[in-house]
Amino acid sequence: MKSTRKKSVTKFSRTGNVVLKKSNGAPPKIVNAAEQVSEAFRSKMEKWADLSHDGWRIFRIMAEFVTGFEKMAEAGPSVAIFGSARVKPNDKYYKMAERMAELLAEHGLGVITGGGPGIMEAGNKGAKKAGGVSVGLNIVLPFEQEANPYIDKERLIWFDYFFVRKVMFVKYSQAFIVMPGGYGTMDEFFEAITLIQTQKITMFPVILIGKEFWGDLWKWIRKTLMEKHHYISENDMDFIFLVDSPEEAMEIIKQFYPENRYTPNF
Repeated sequence: MKSTRKKSVTKFSRTGNVVLKKSNGAPPKIVNAAEQVSEAFRSKMEKWADLSHDGWRIFRIMAEFVTGFEKMAEAGPSVAIFGSARVKPNDKYYKMAERMAELLAEHGLGVITGGGPGIMEAGNKGAKKAGGVSVGLNIVLPFEQEANPYIDKERLIWFDYFFVRKVMFVKYSQAFIVMPGGYGTMDEFFEAITLIQTQKITMFPVILIGKEFWGDLWKWIRKTLMEKHHYISENDMDFIFLVDSPEEAMEIIKQFYPENRYTPNF
């Protein structure tokens, strides 16, 4: 039986007013469209006018780059671990990330994370437990992002600008370990493989851990992007790997750097 509940209706009158009829019985709310657009325009122009002083922002950006470069140079060869901030300690992917970090530390590699909770915390925790270098590149966000307690005190770096933080990940990581995650994780994954494909940085392994989670994306990249549409080439997959365990990922890194010849990526 179809619902008889009325939906909210929006009507435009000839005077330029917008009449919003509410379904909860409340009186209609009338808004002058011209005034609303005018106010939005004024607000936007005020923000645009503020850009006249934007040149001074370069010094804040430079300061973040300088701090990042200096601290990351001291950390030595490291591997970045990415994944969801919302994963809990009893989750299997949290435990896998922790184990991955332990293996990296045991092989003389530091661990770089975004510095927050979830997979990031697991990465720093594993590095700390194994006595390795534990770096946190934290970002000021309105939610989720507080520094986890497993980062080396001298290696916790805060950023206001995402793009500066991204440079640190890309420049100093000898590999990307990509655990299950959301938009941020996908962003780091696709940015890295784009920079490698376009030869803006040297090649390094980008390893997806979790076939159950990443399998469909992997299939779409190979079948749709490469085989069906030919938007990427076969060799664009040479540096992307899909595995199911930290041990497999560690083996890939060891094979990629047989003589431990680690260098920054640009």
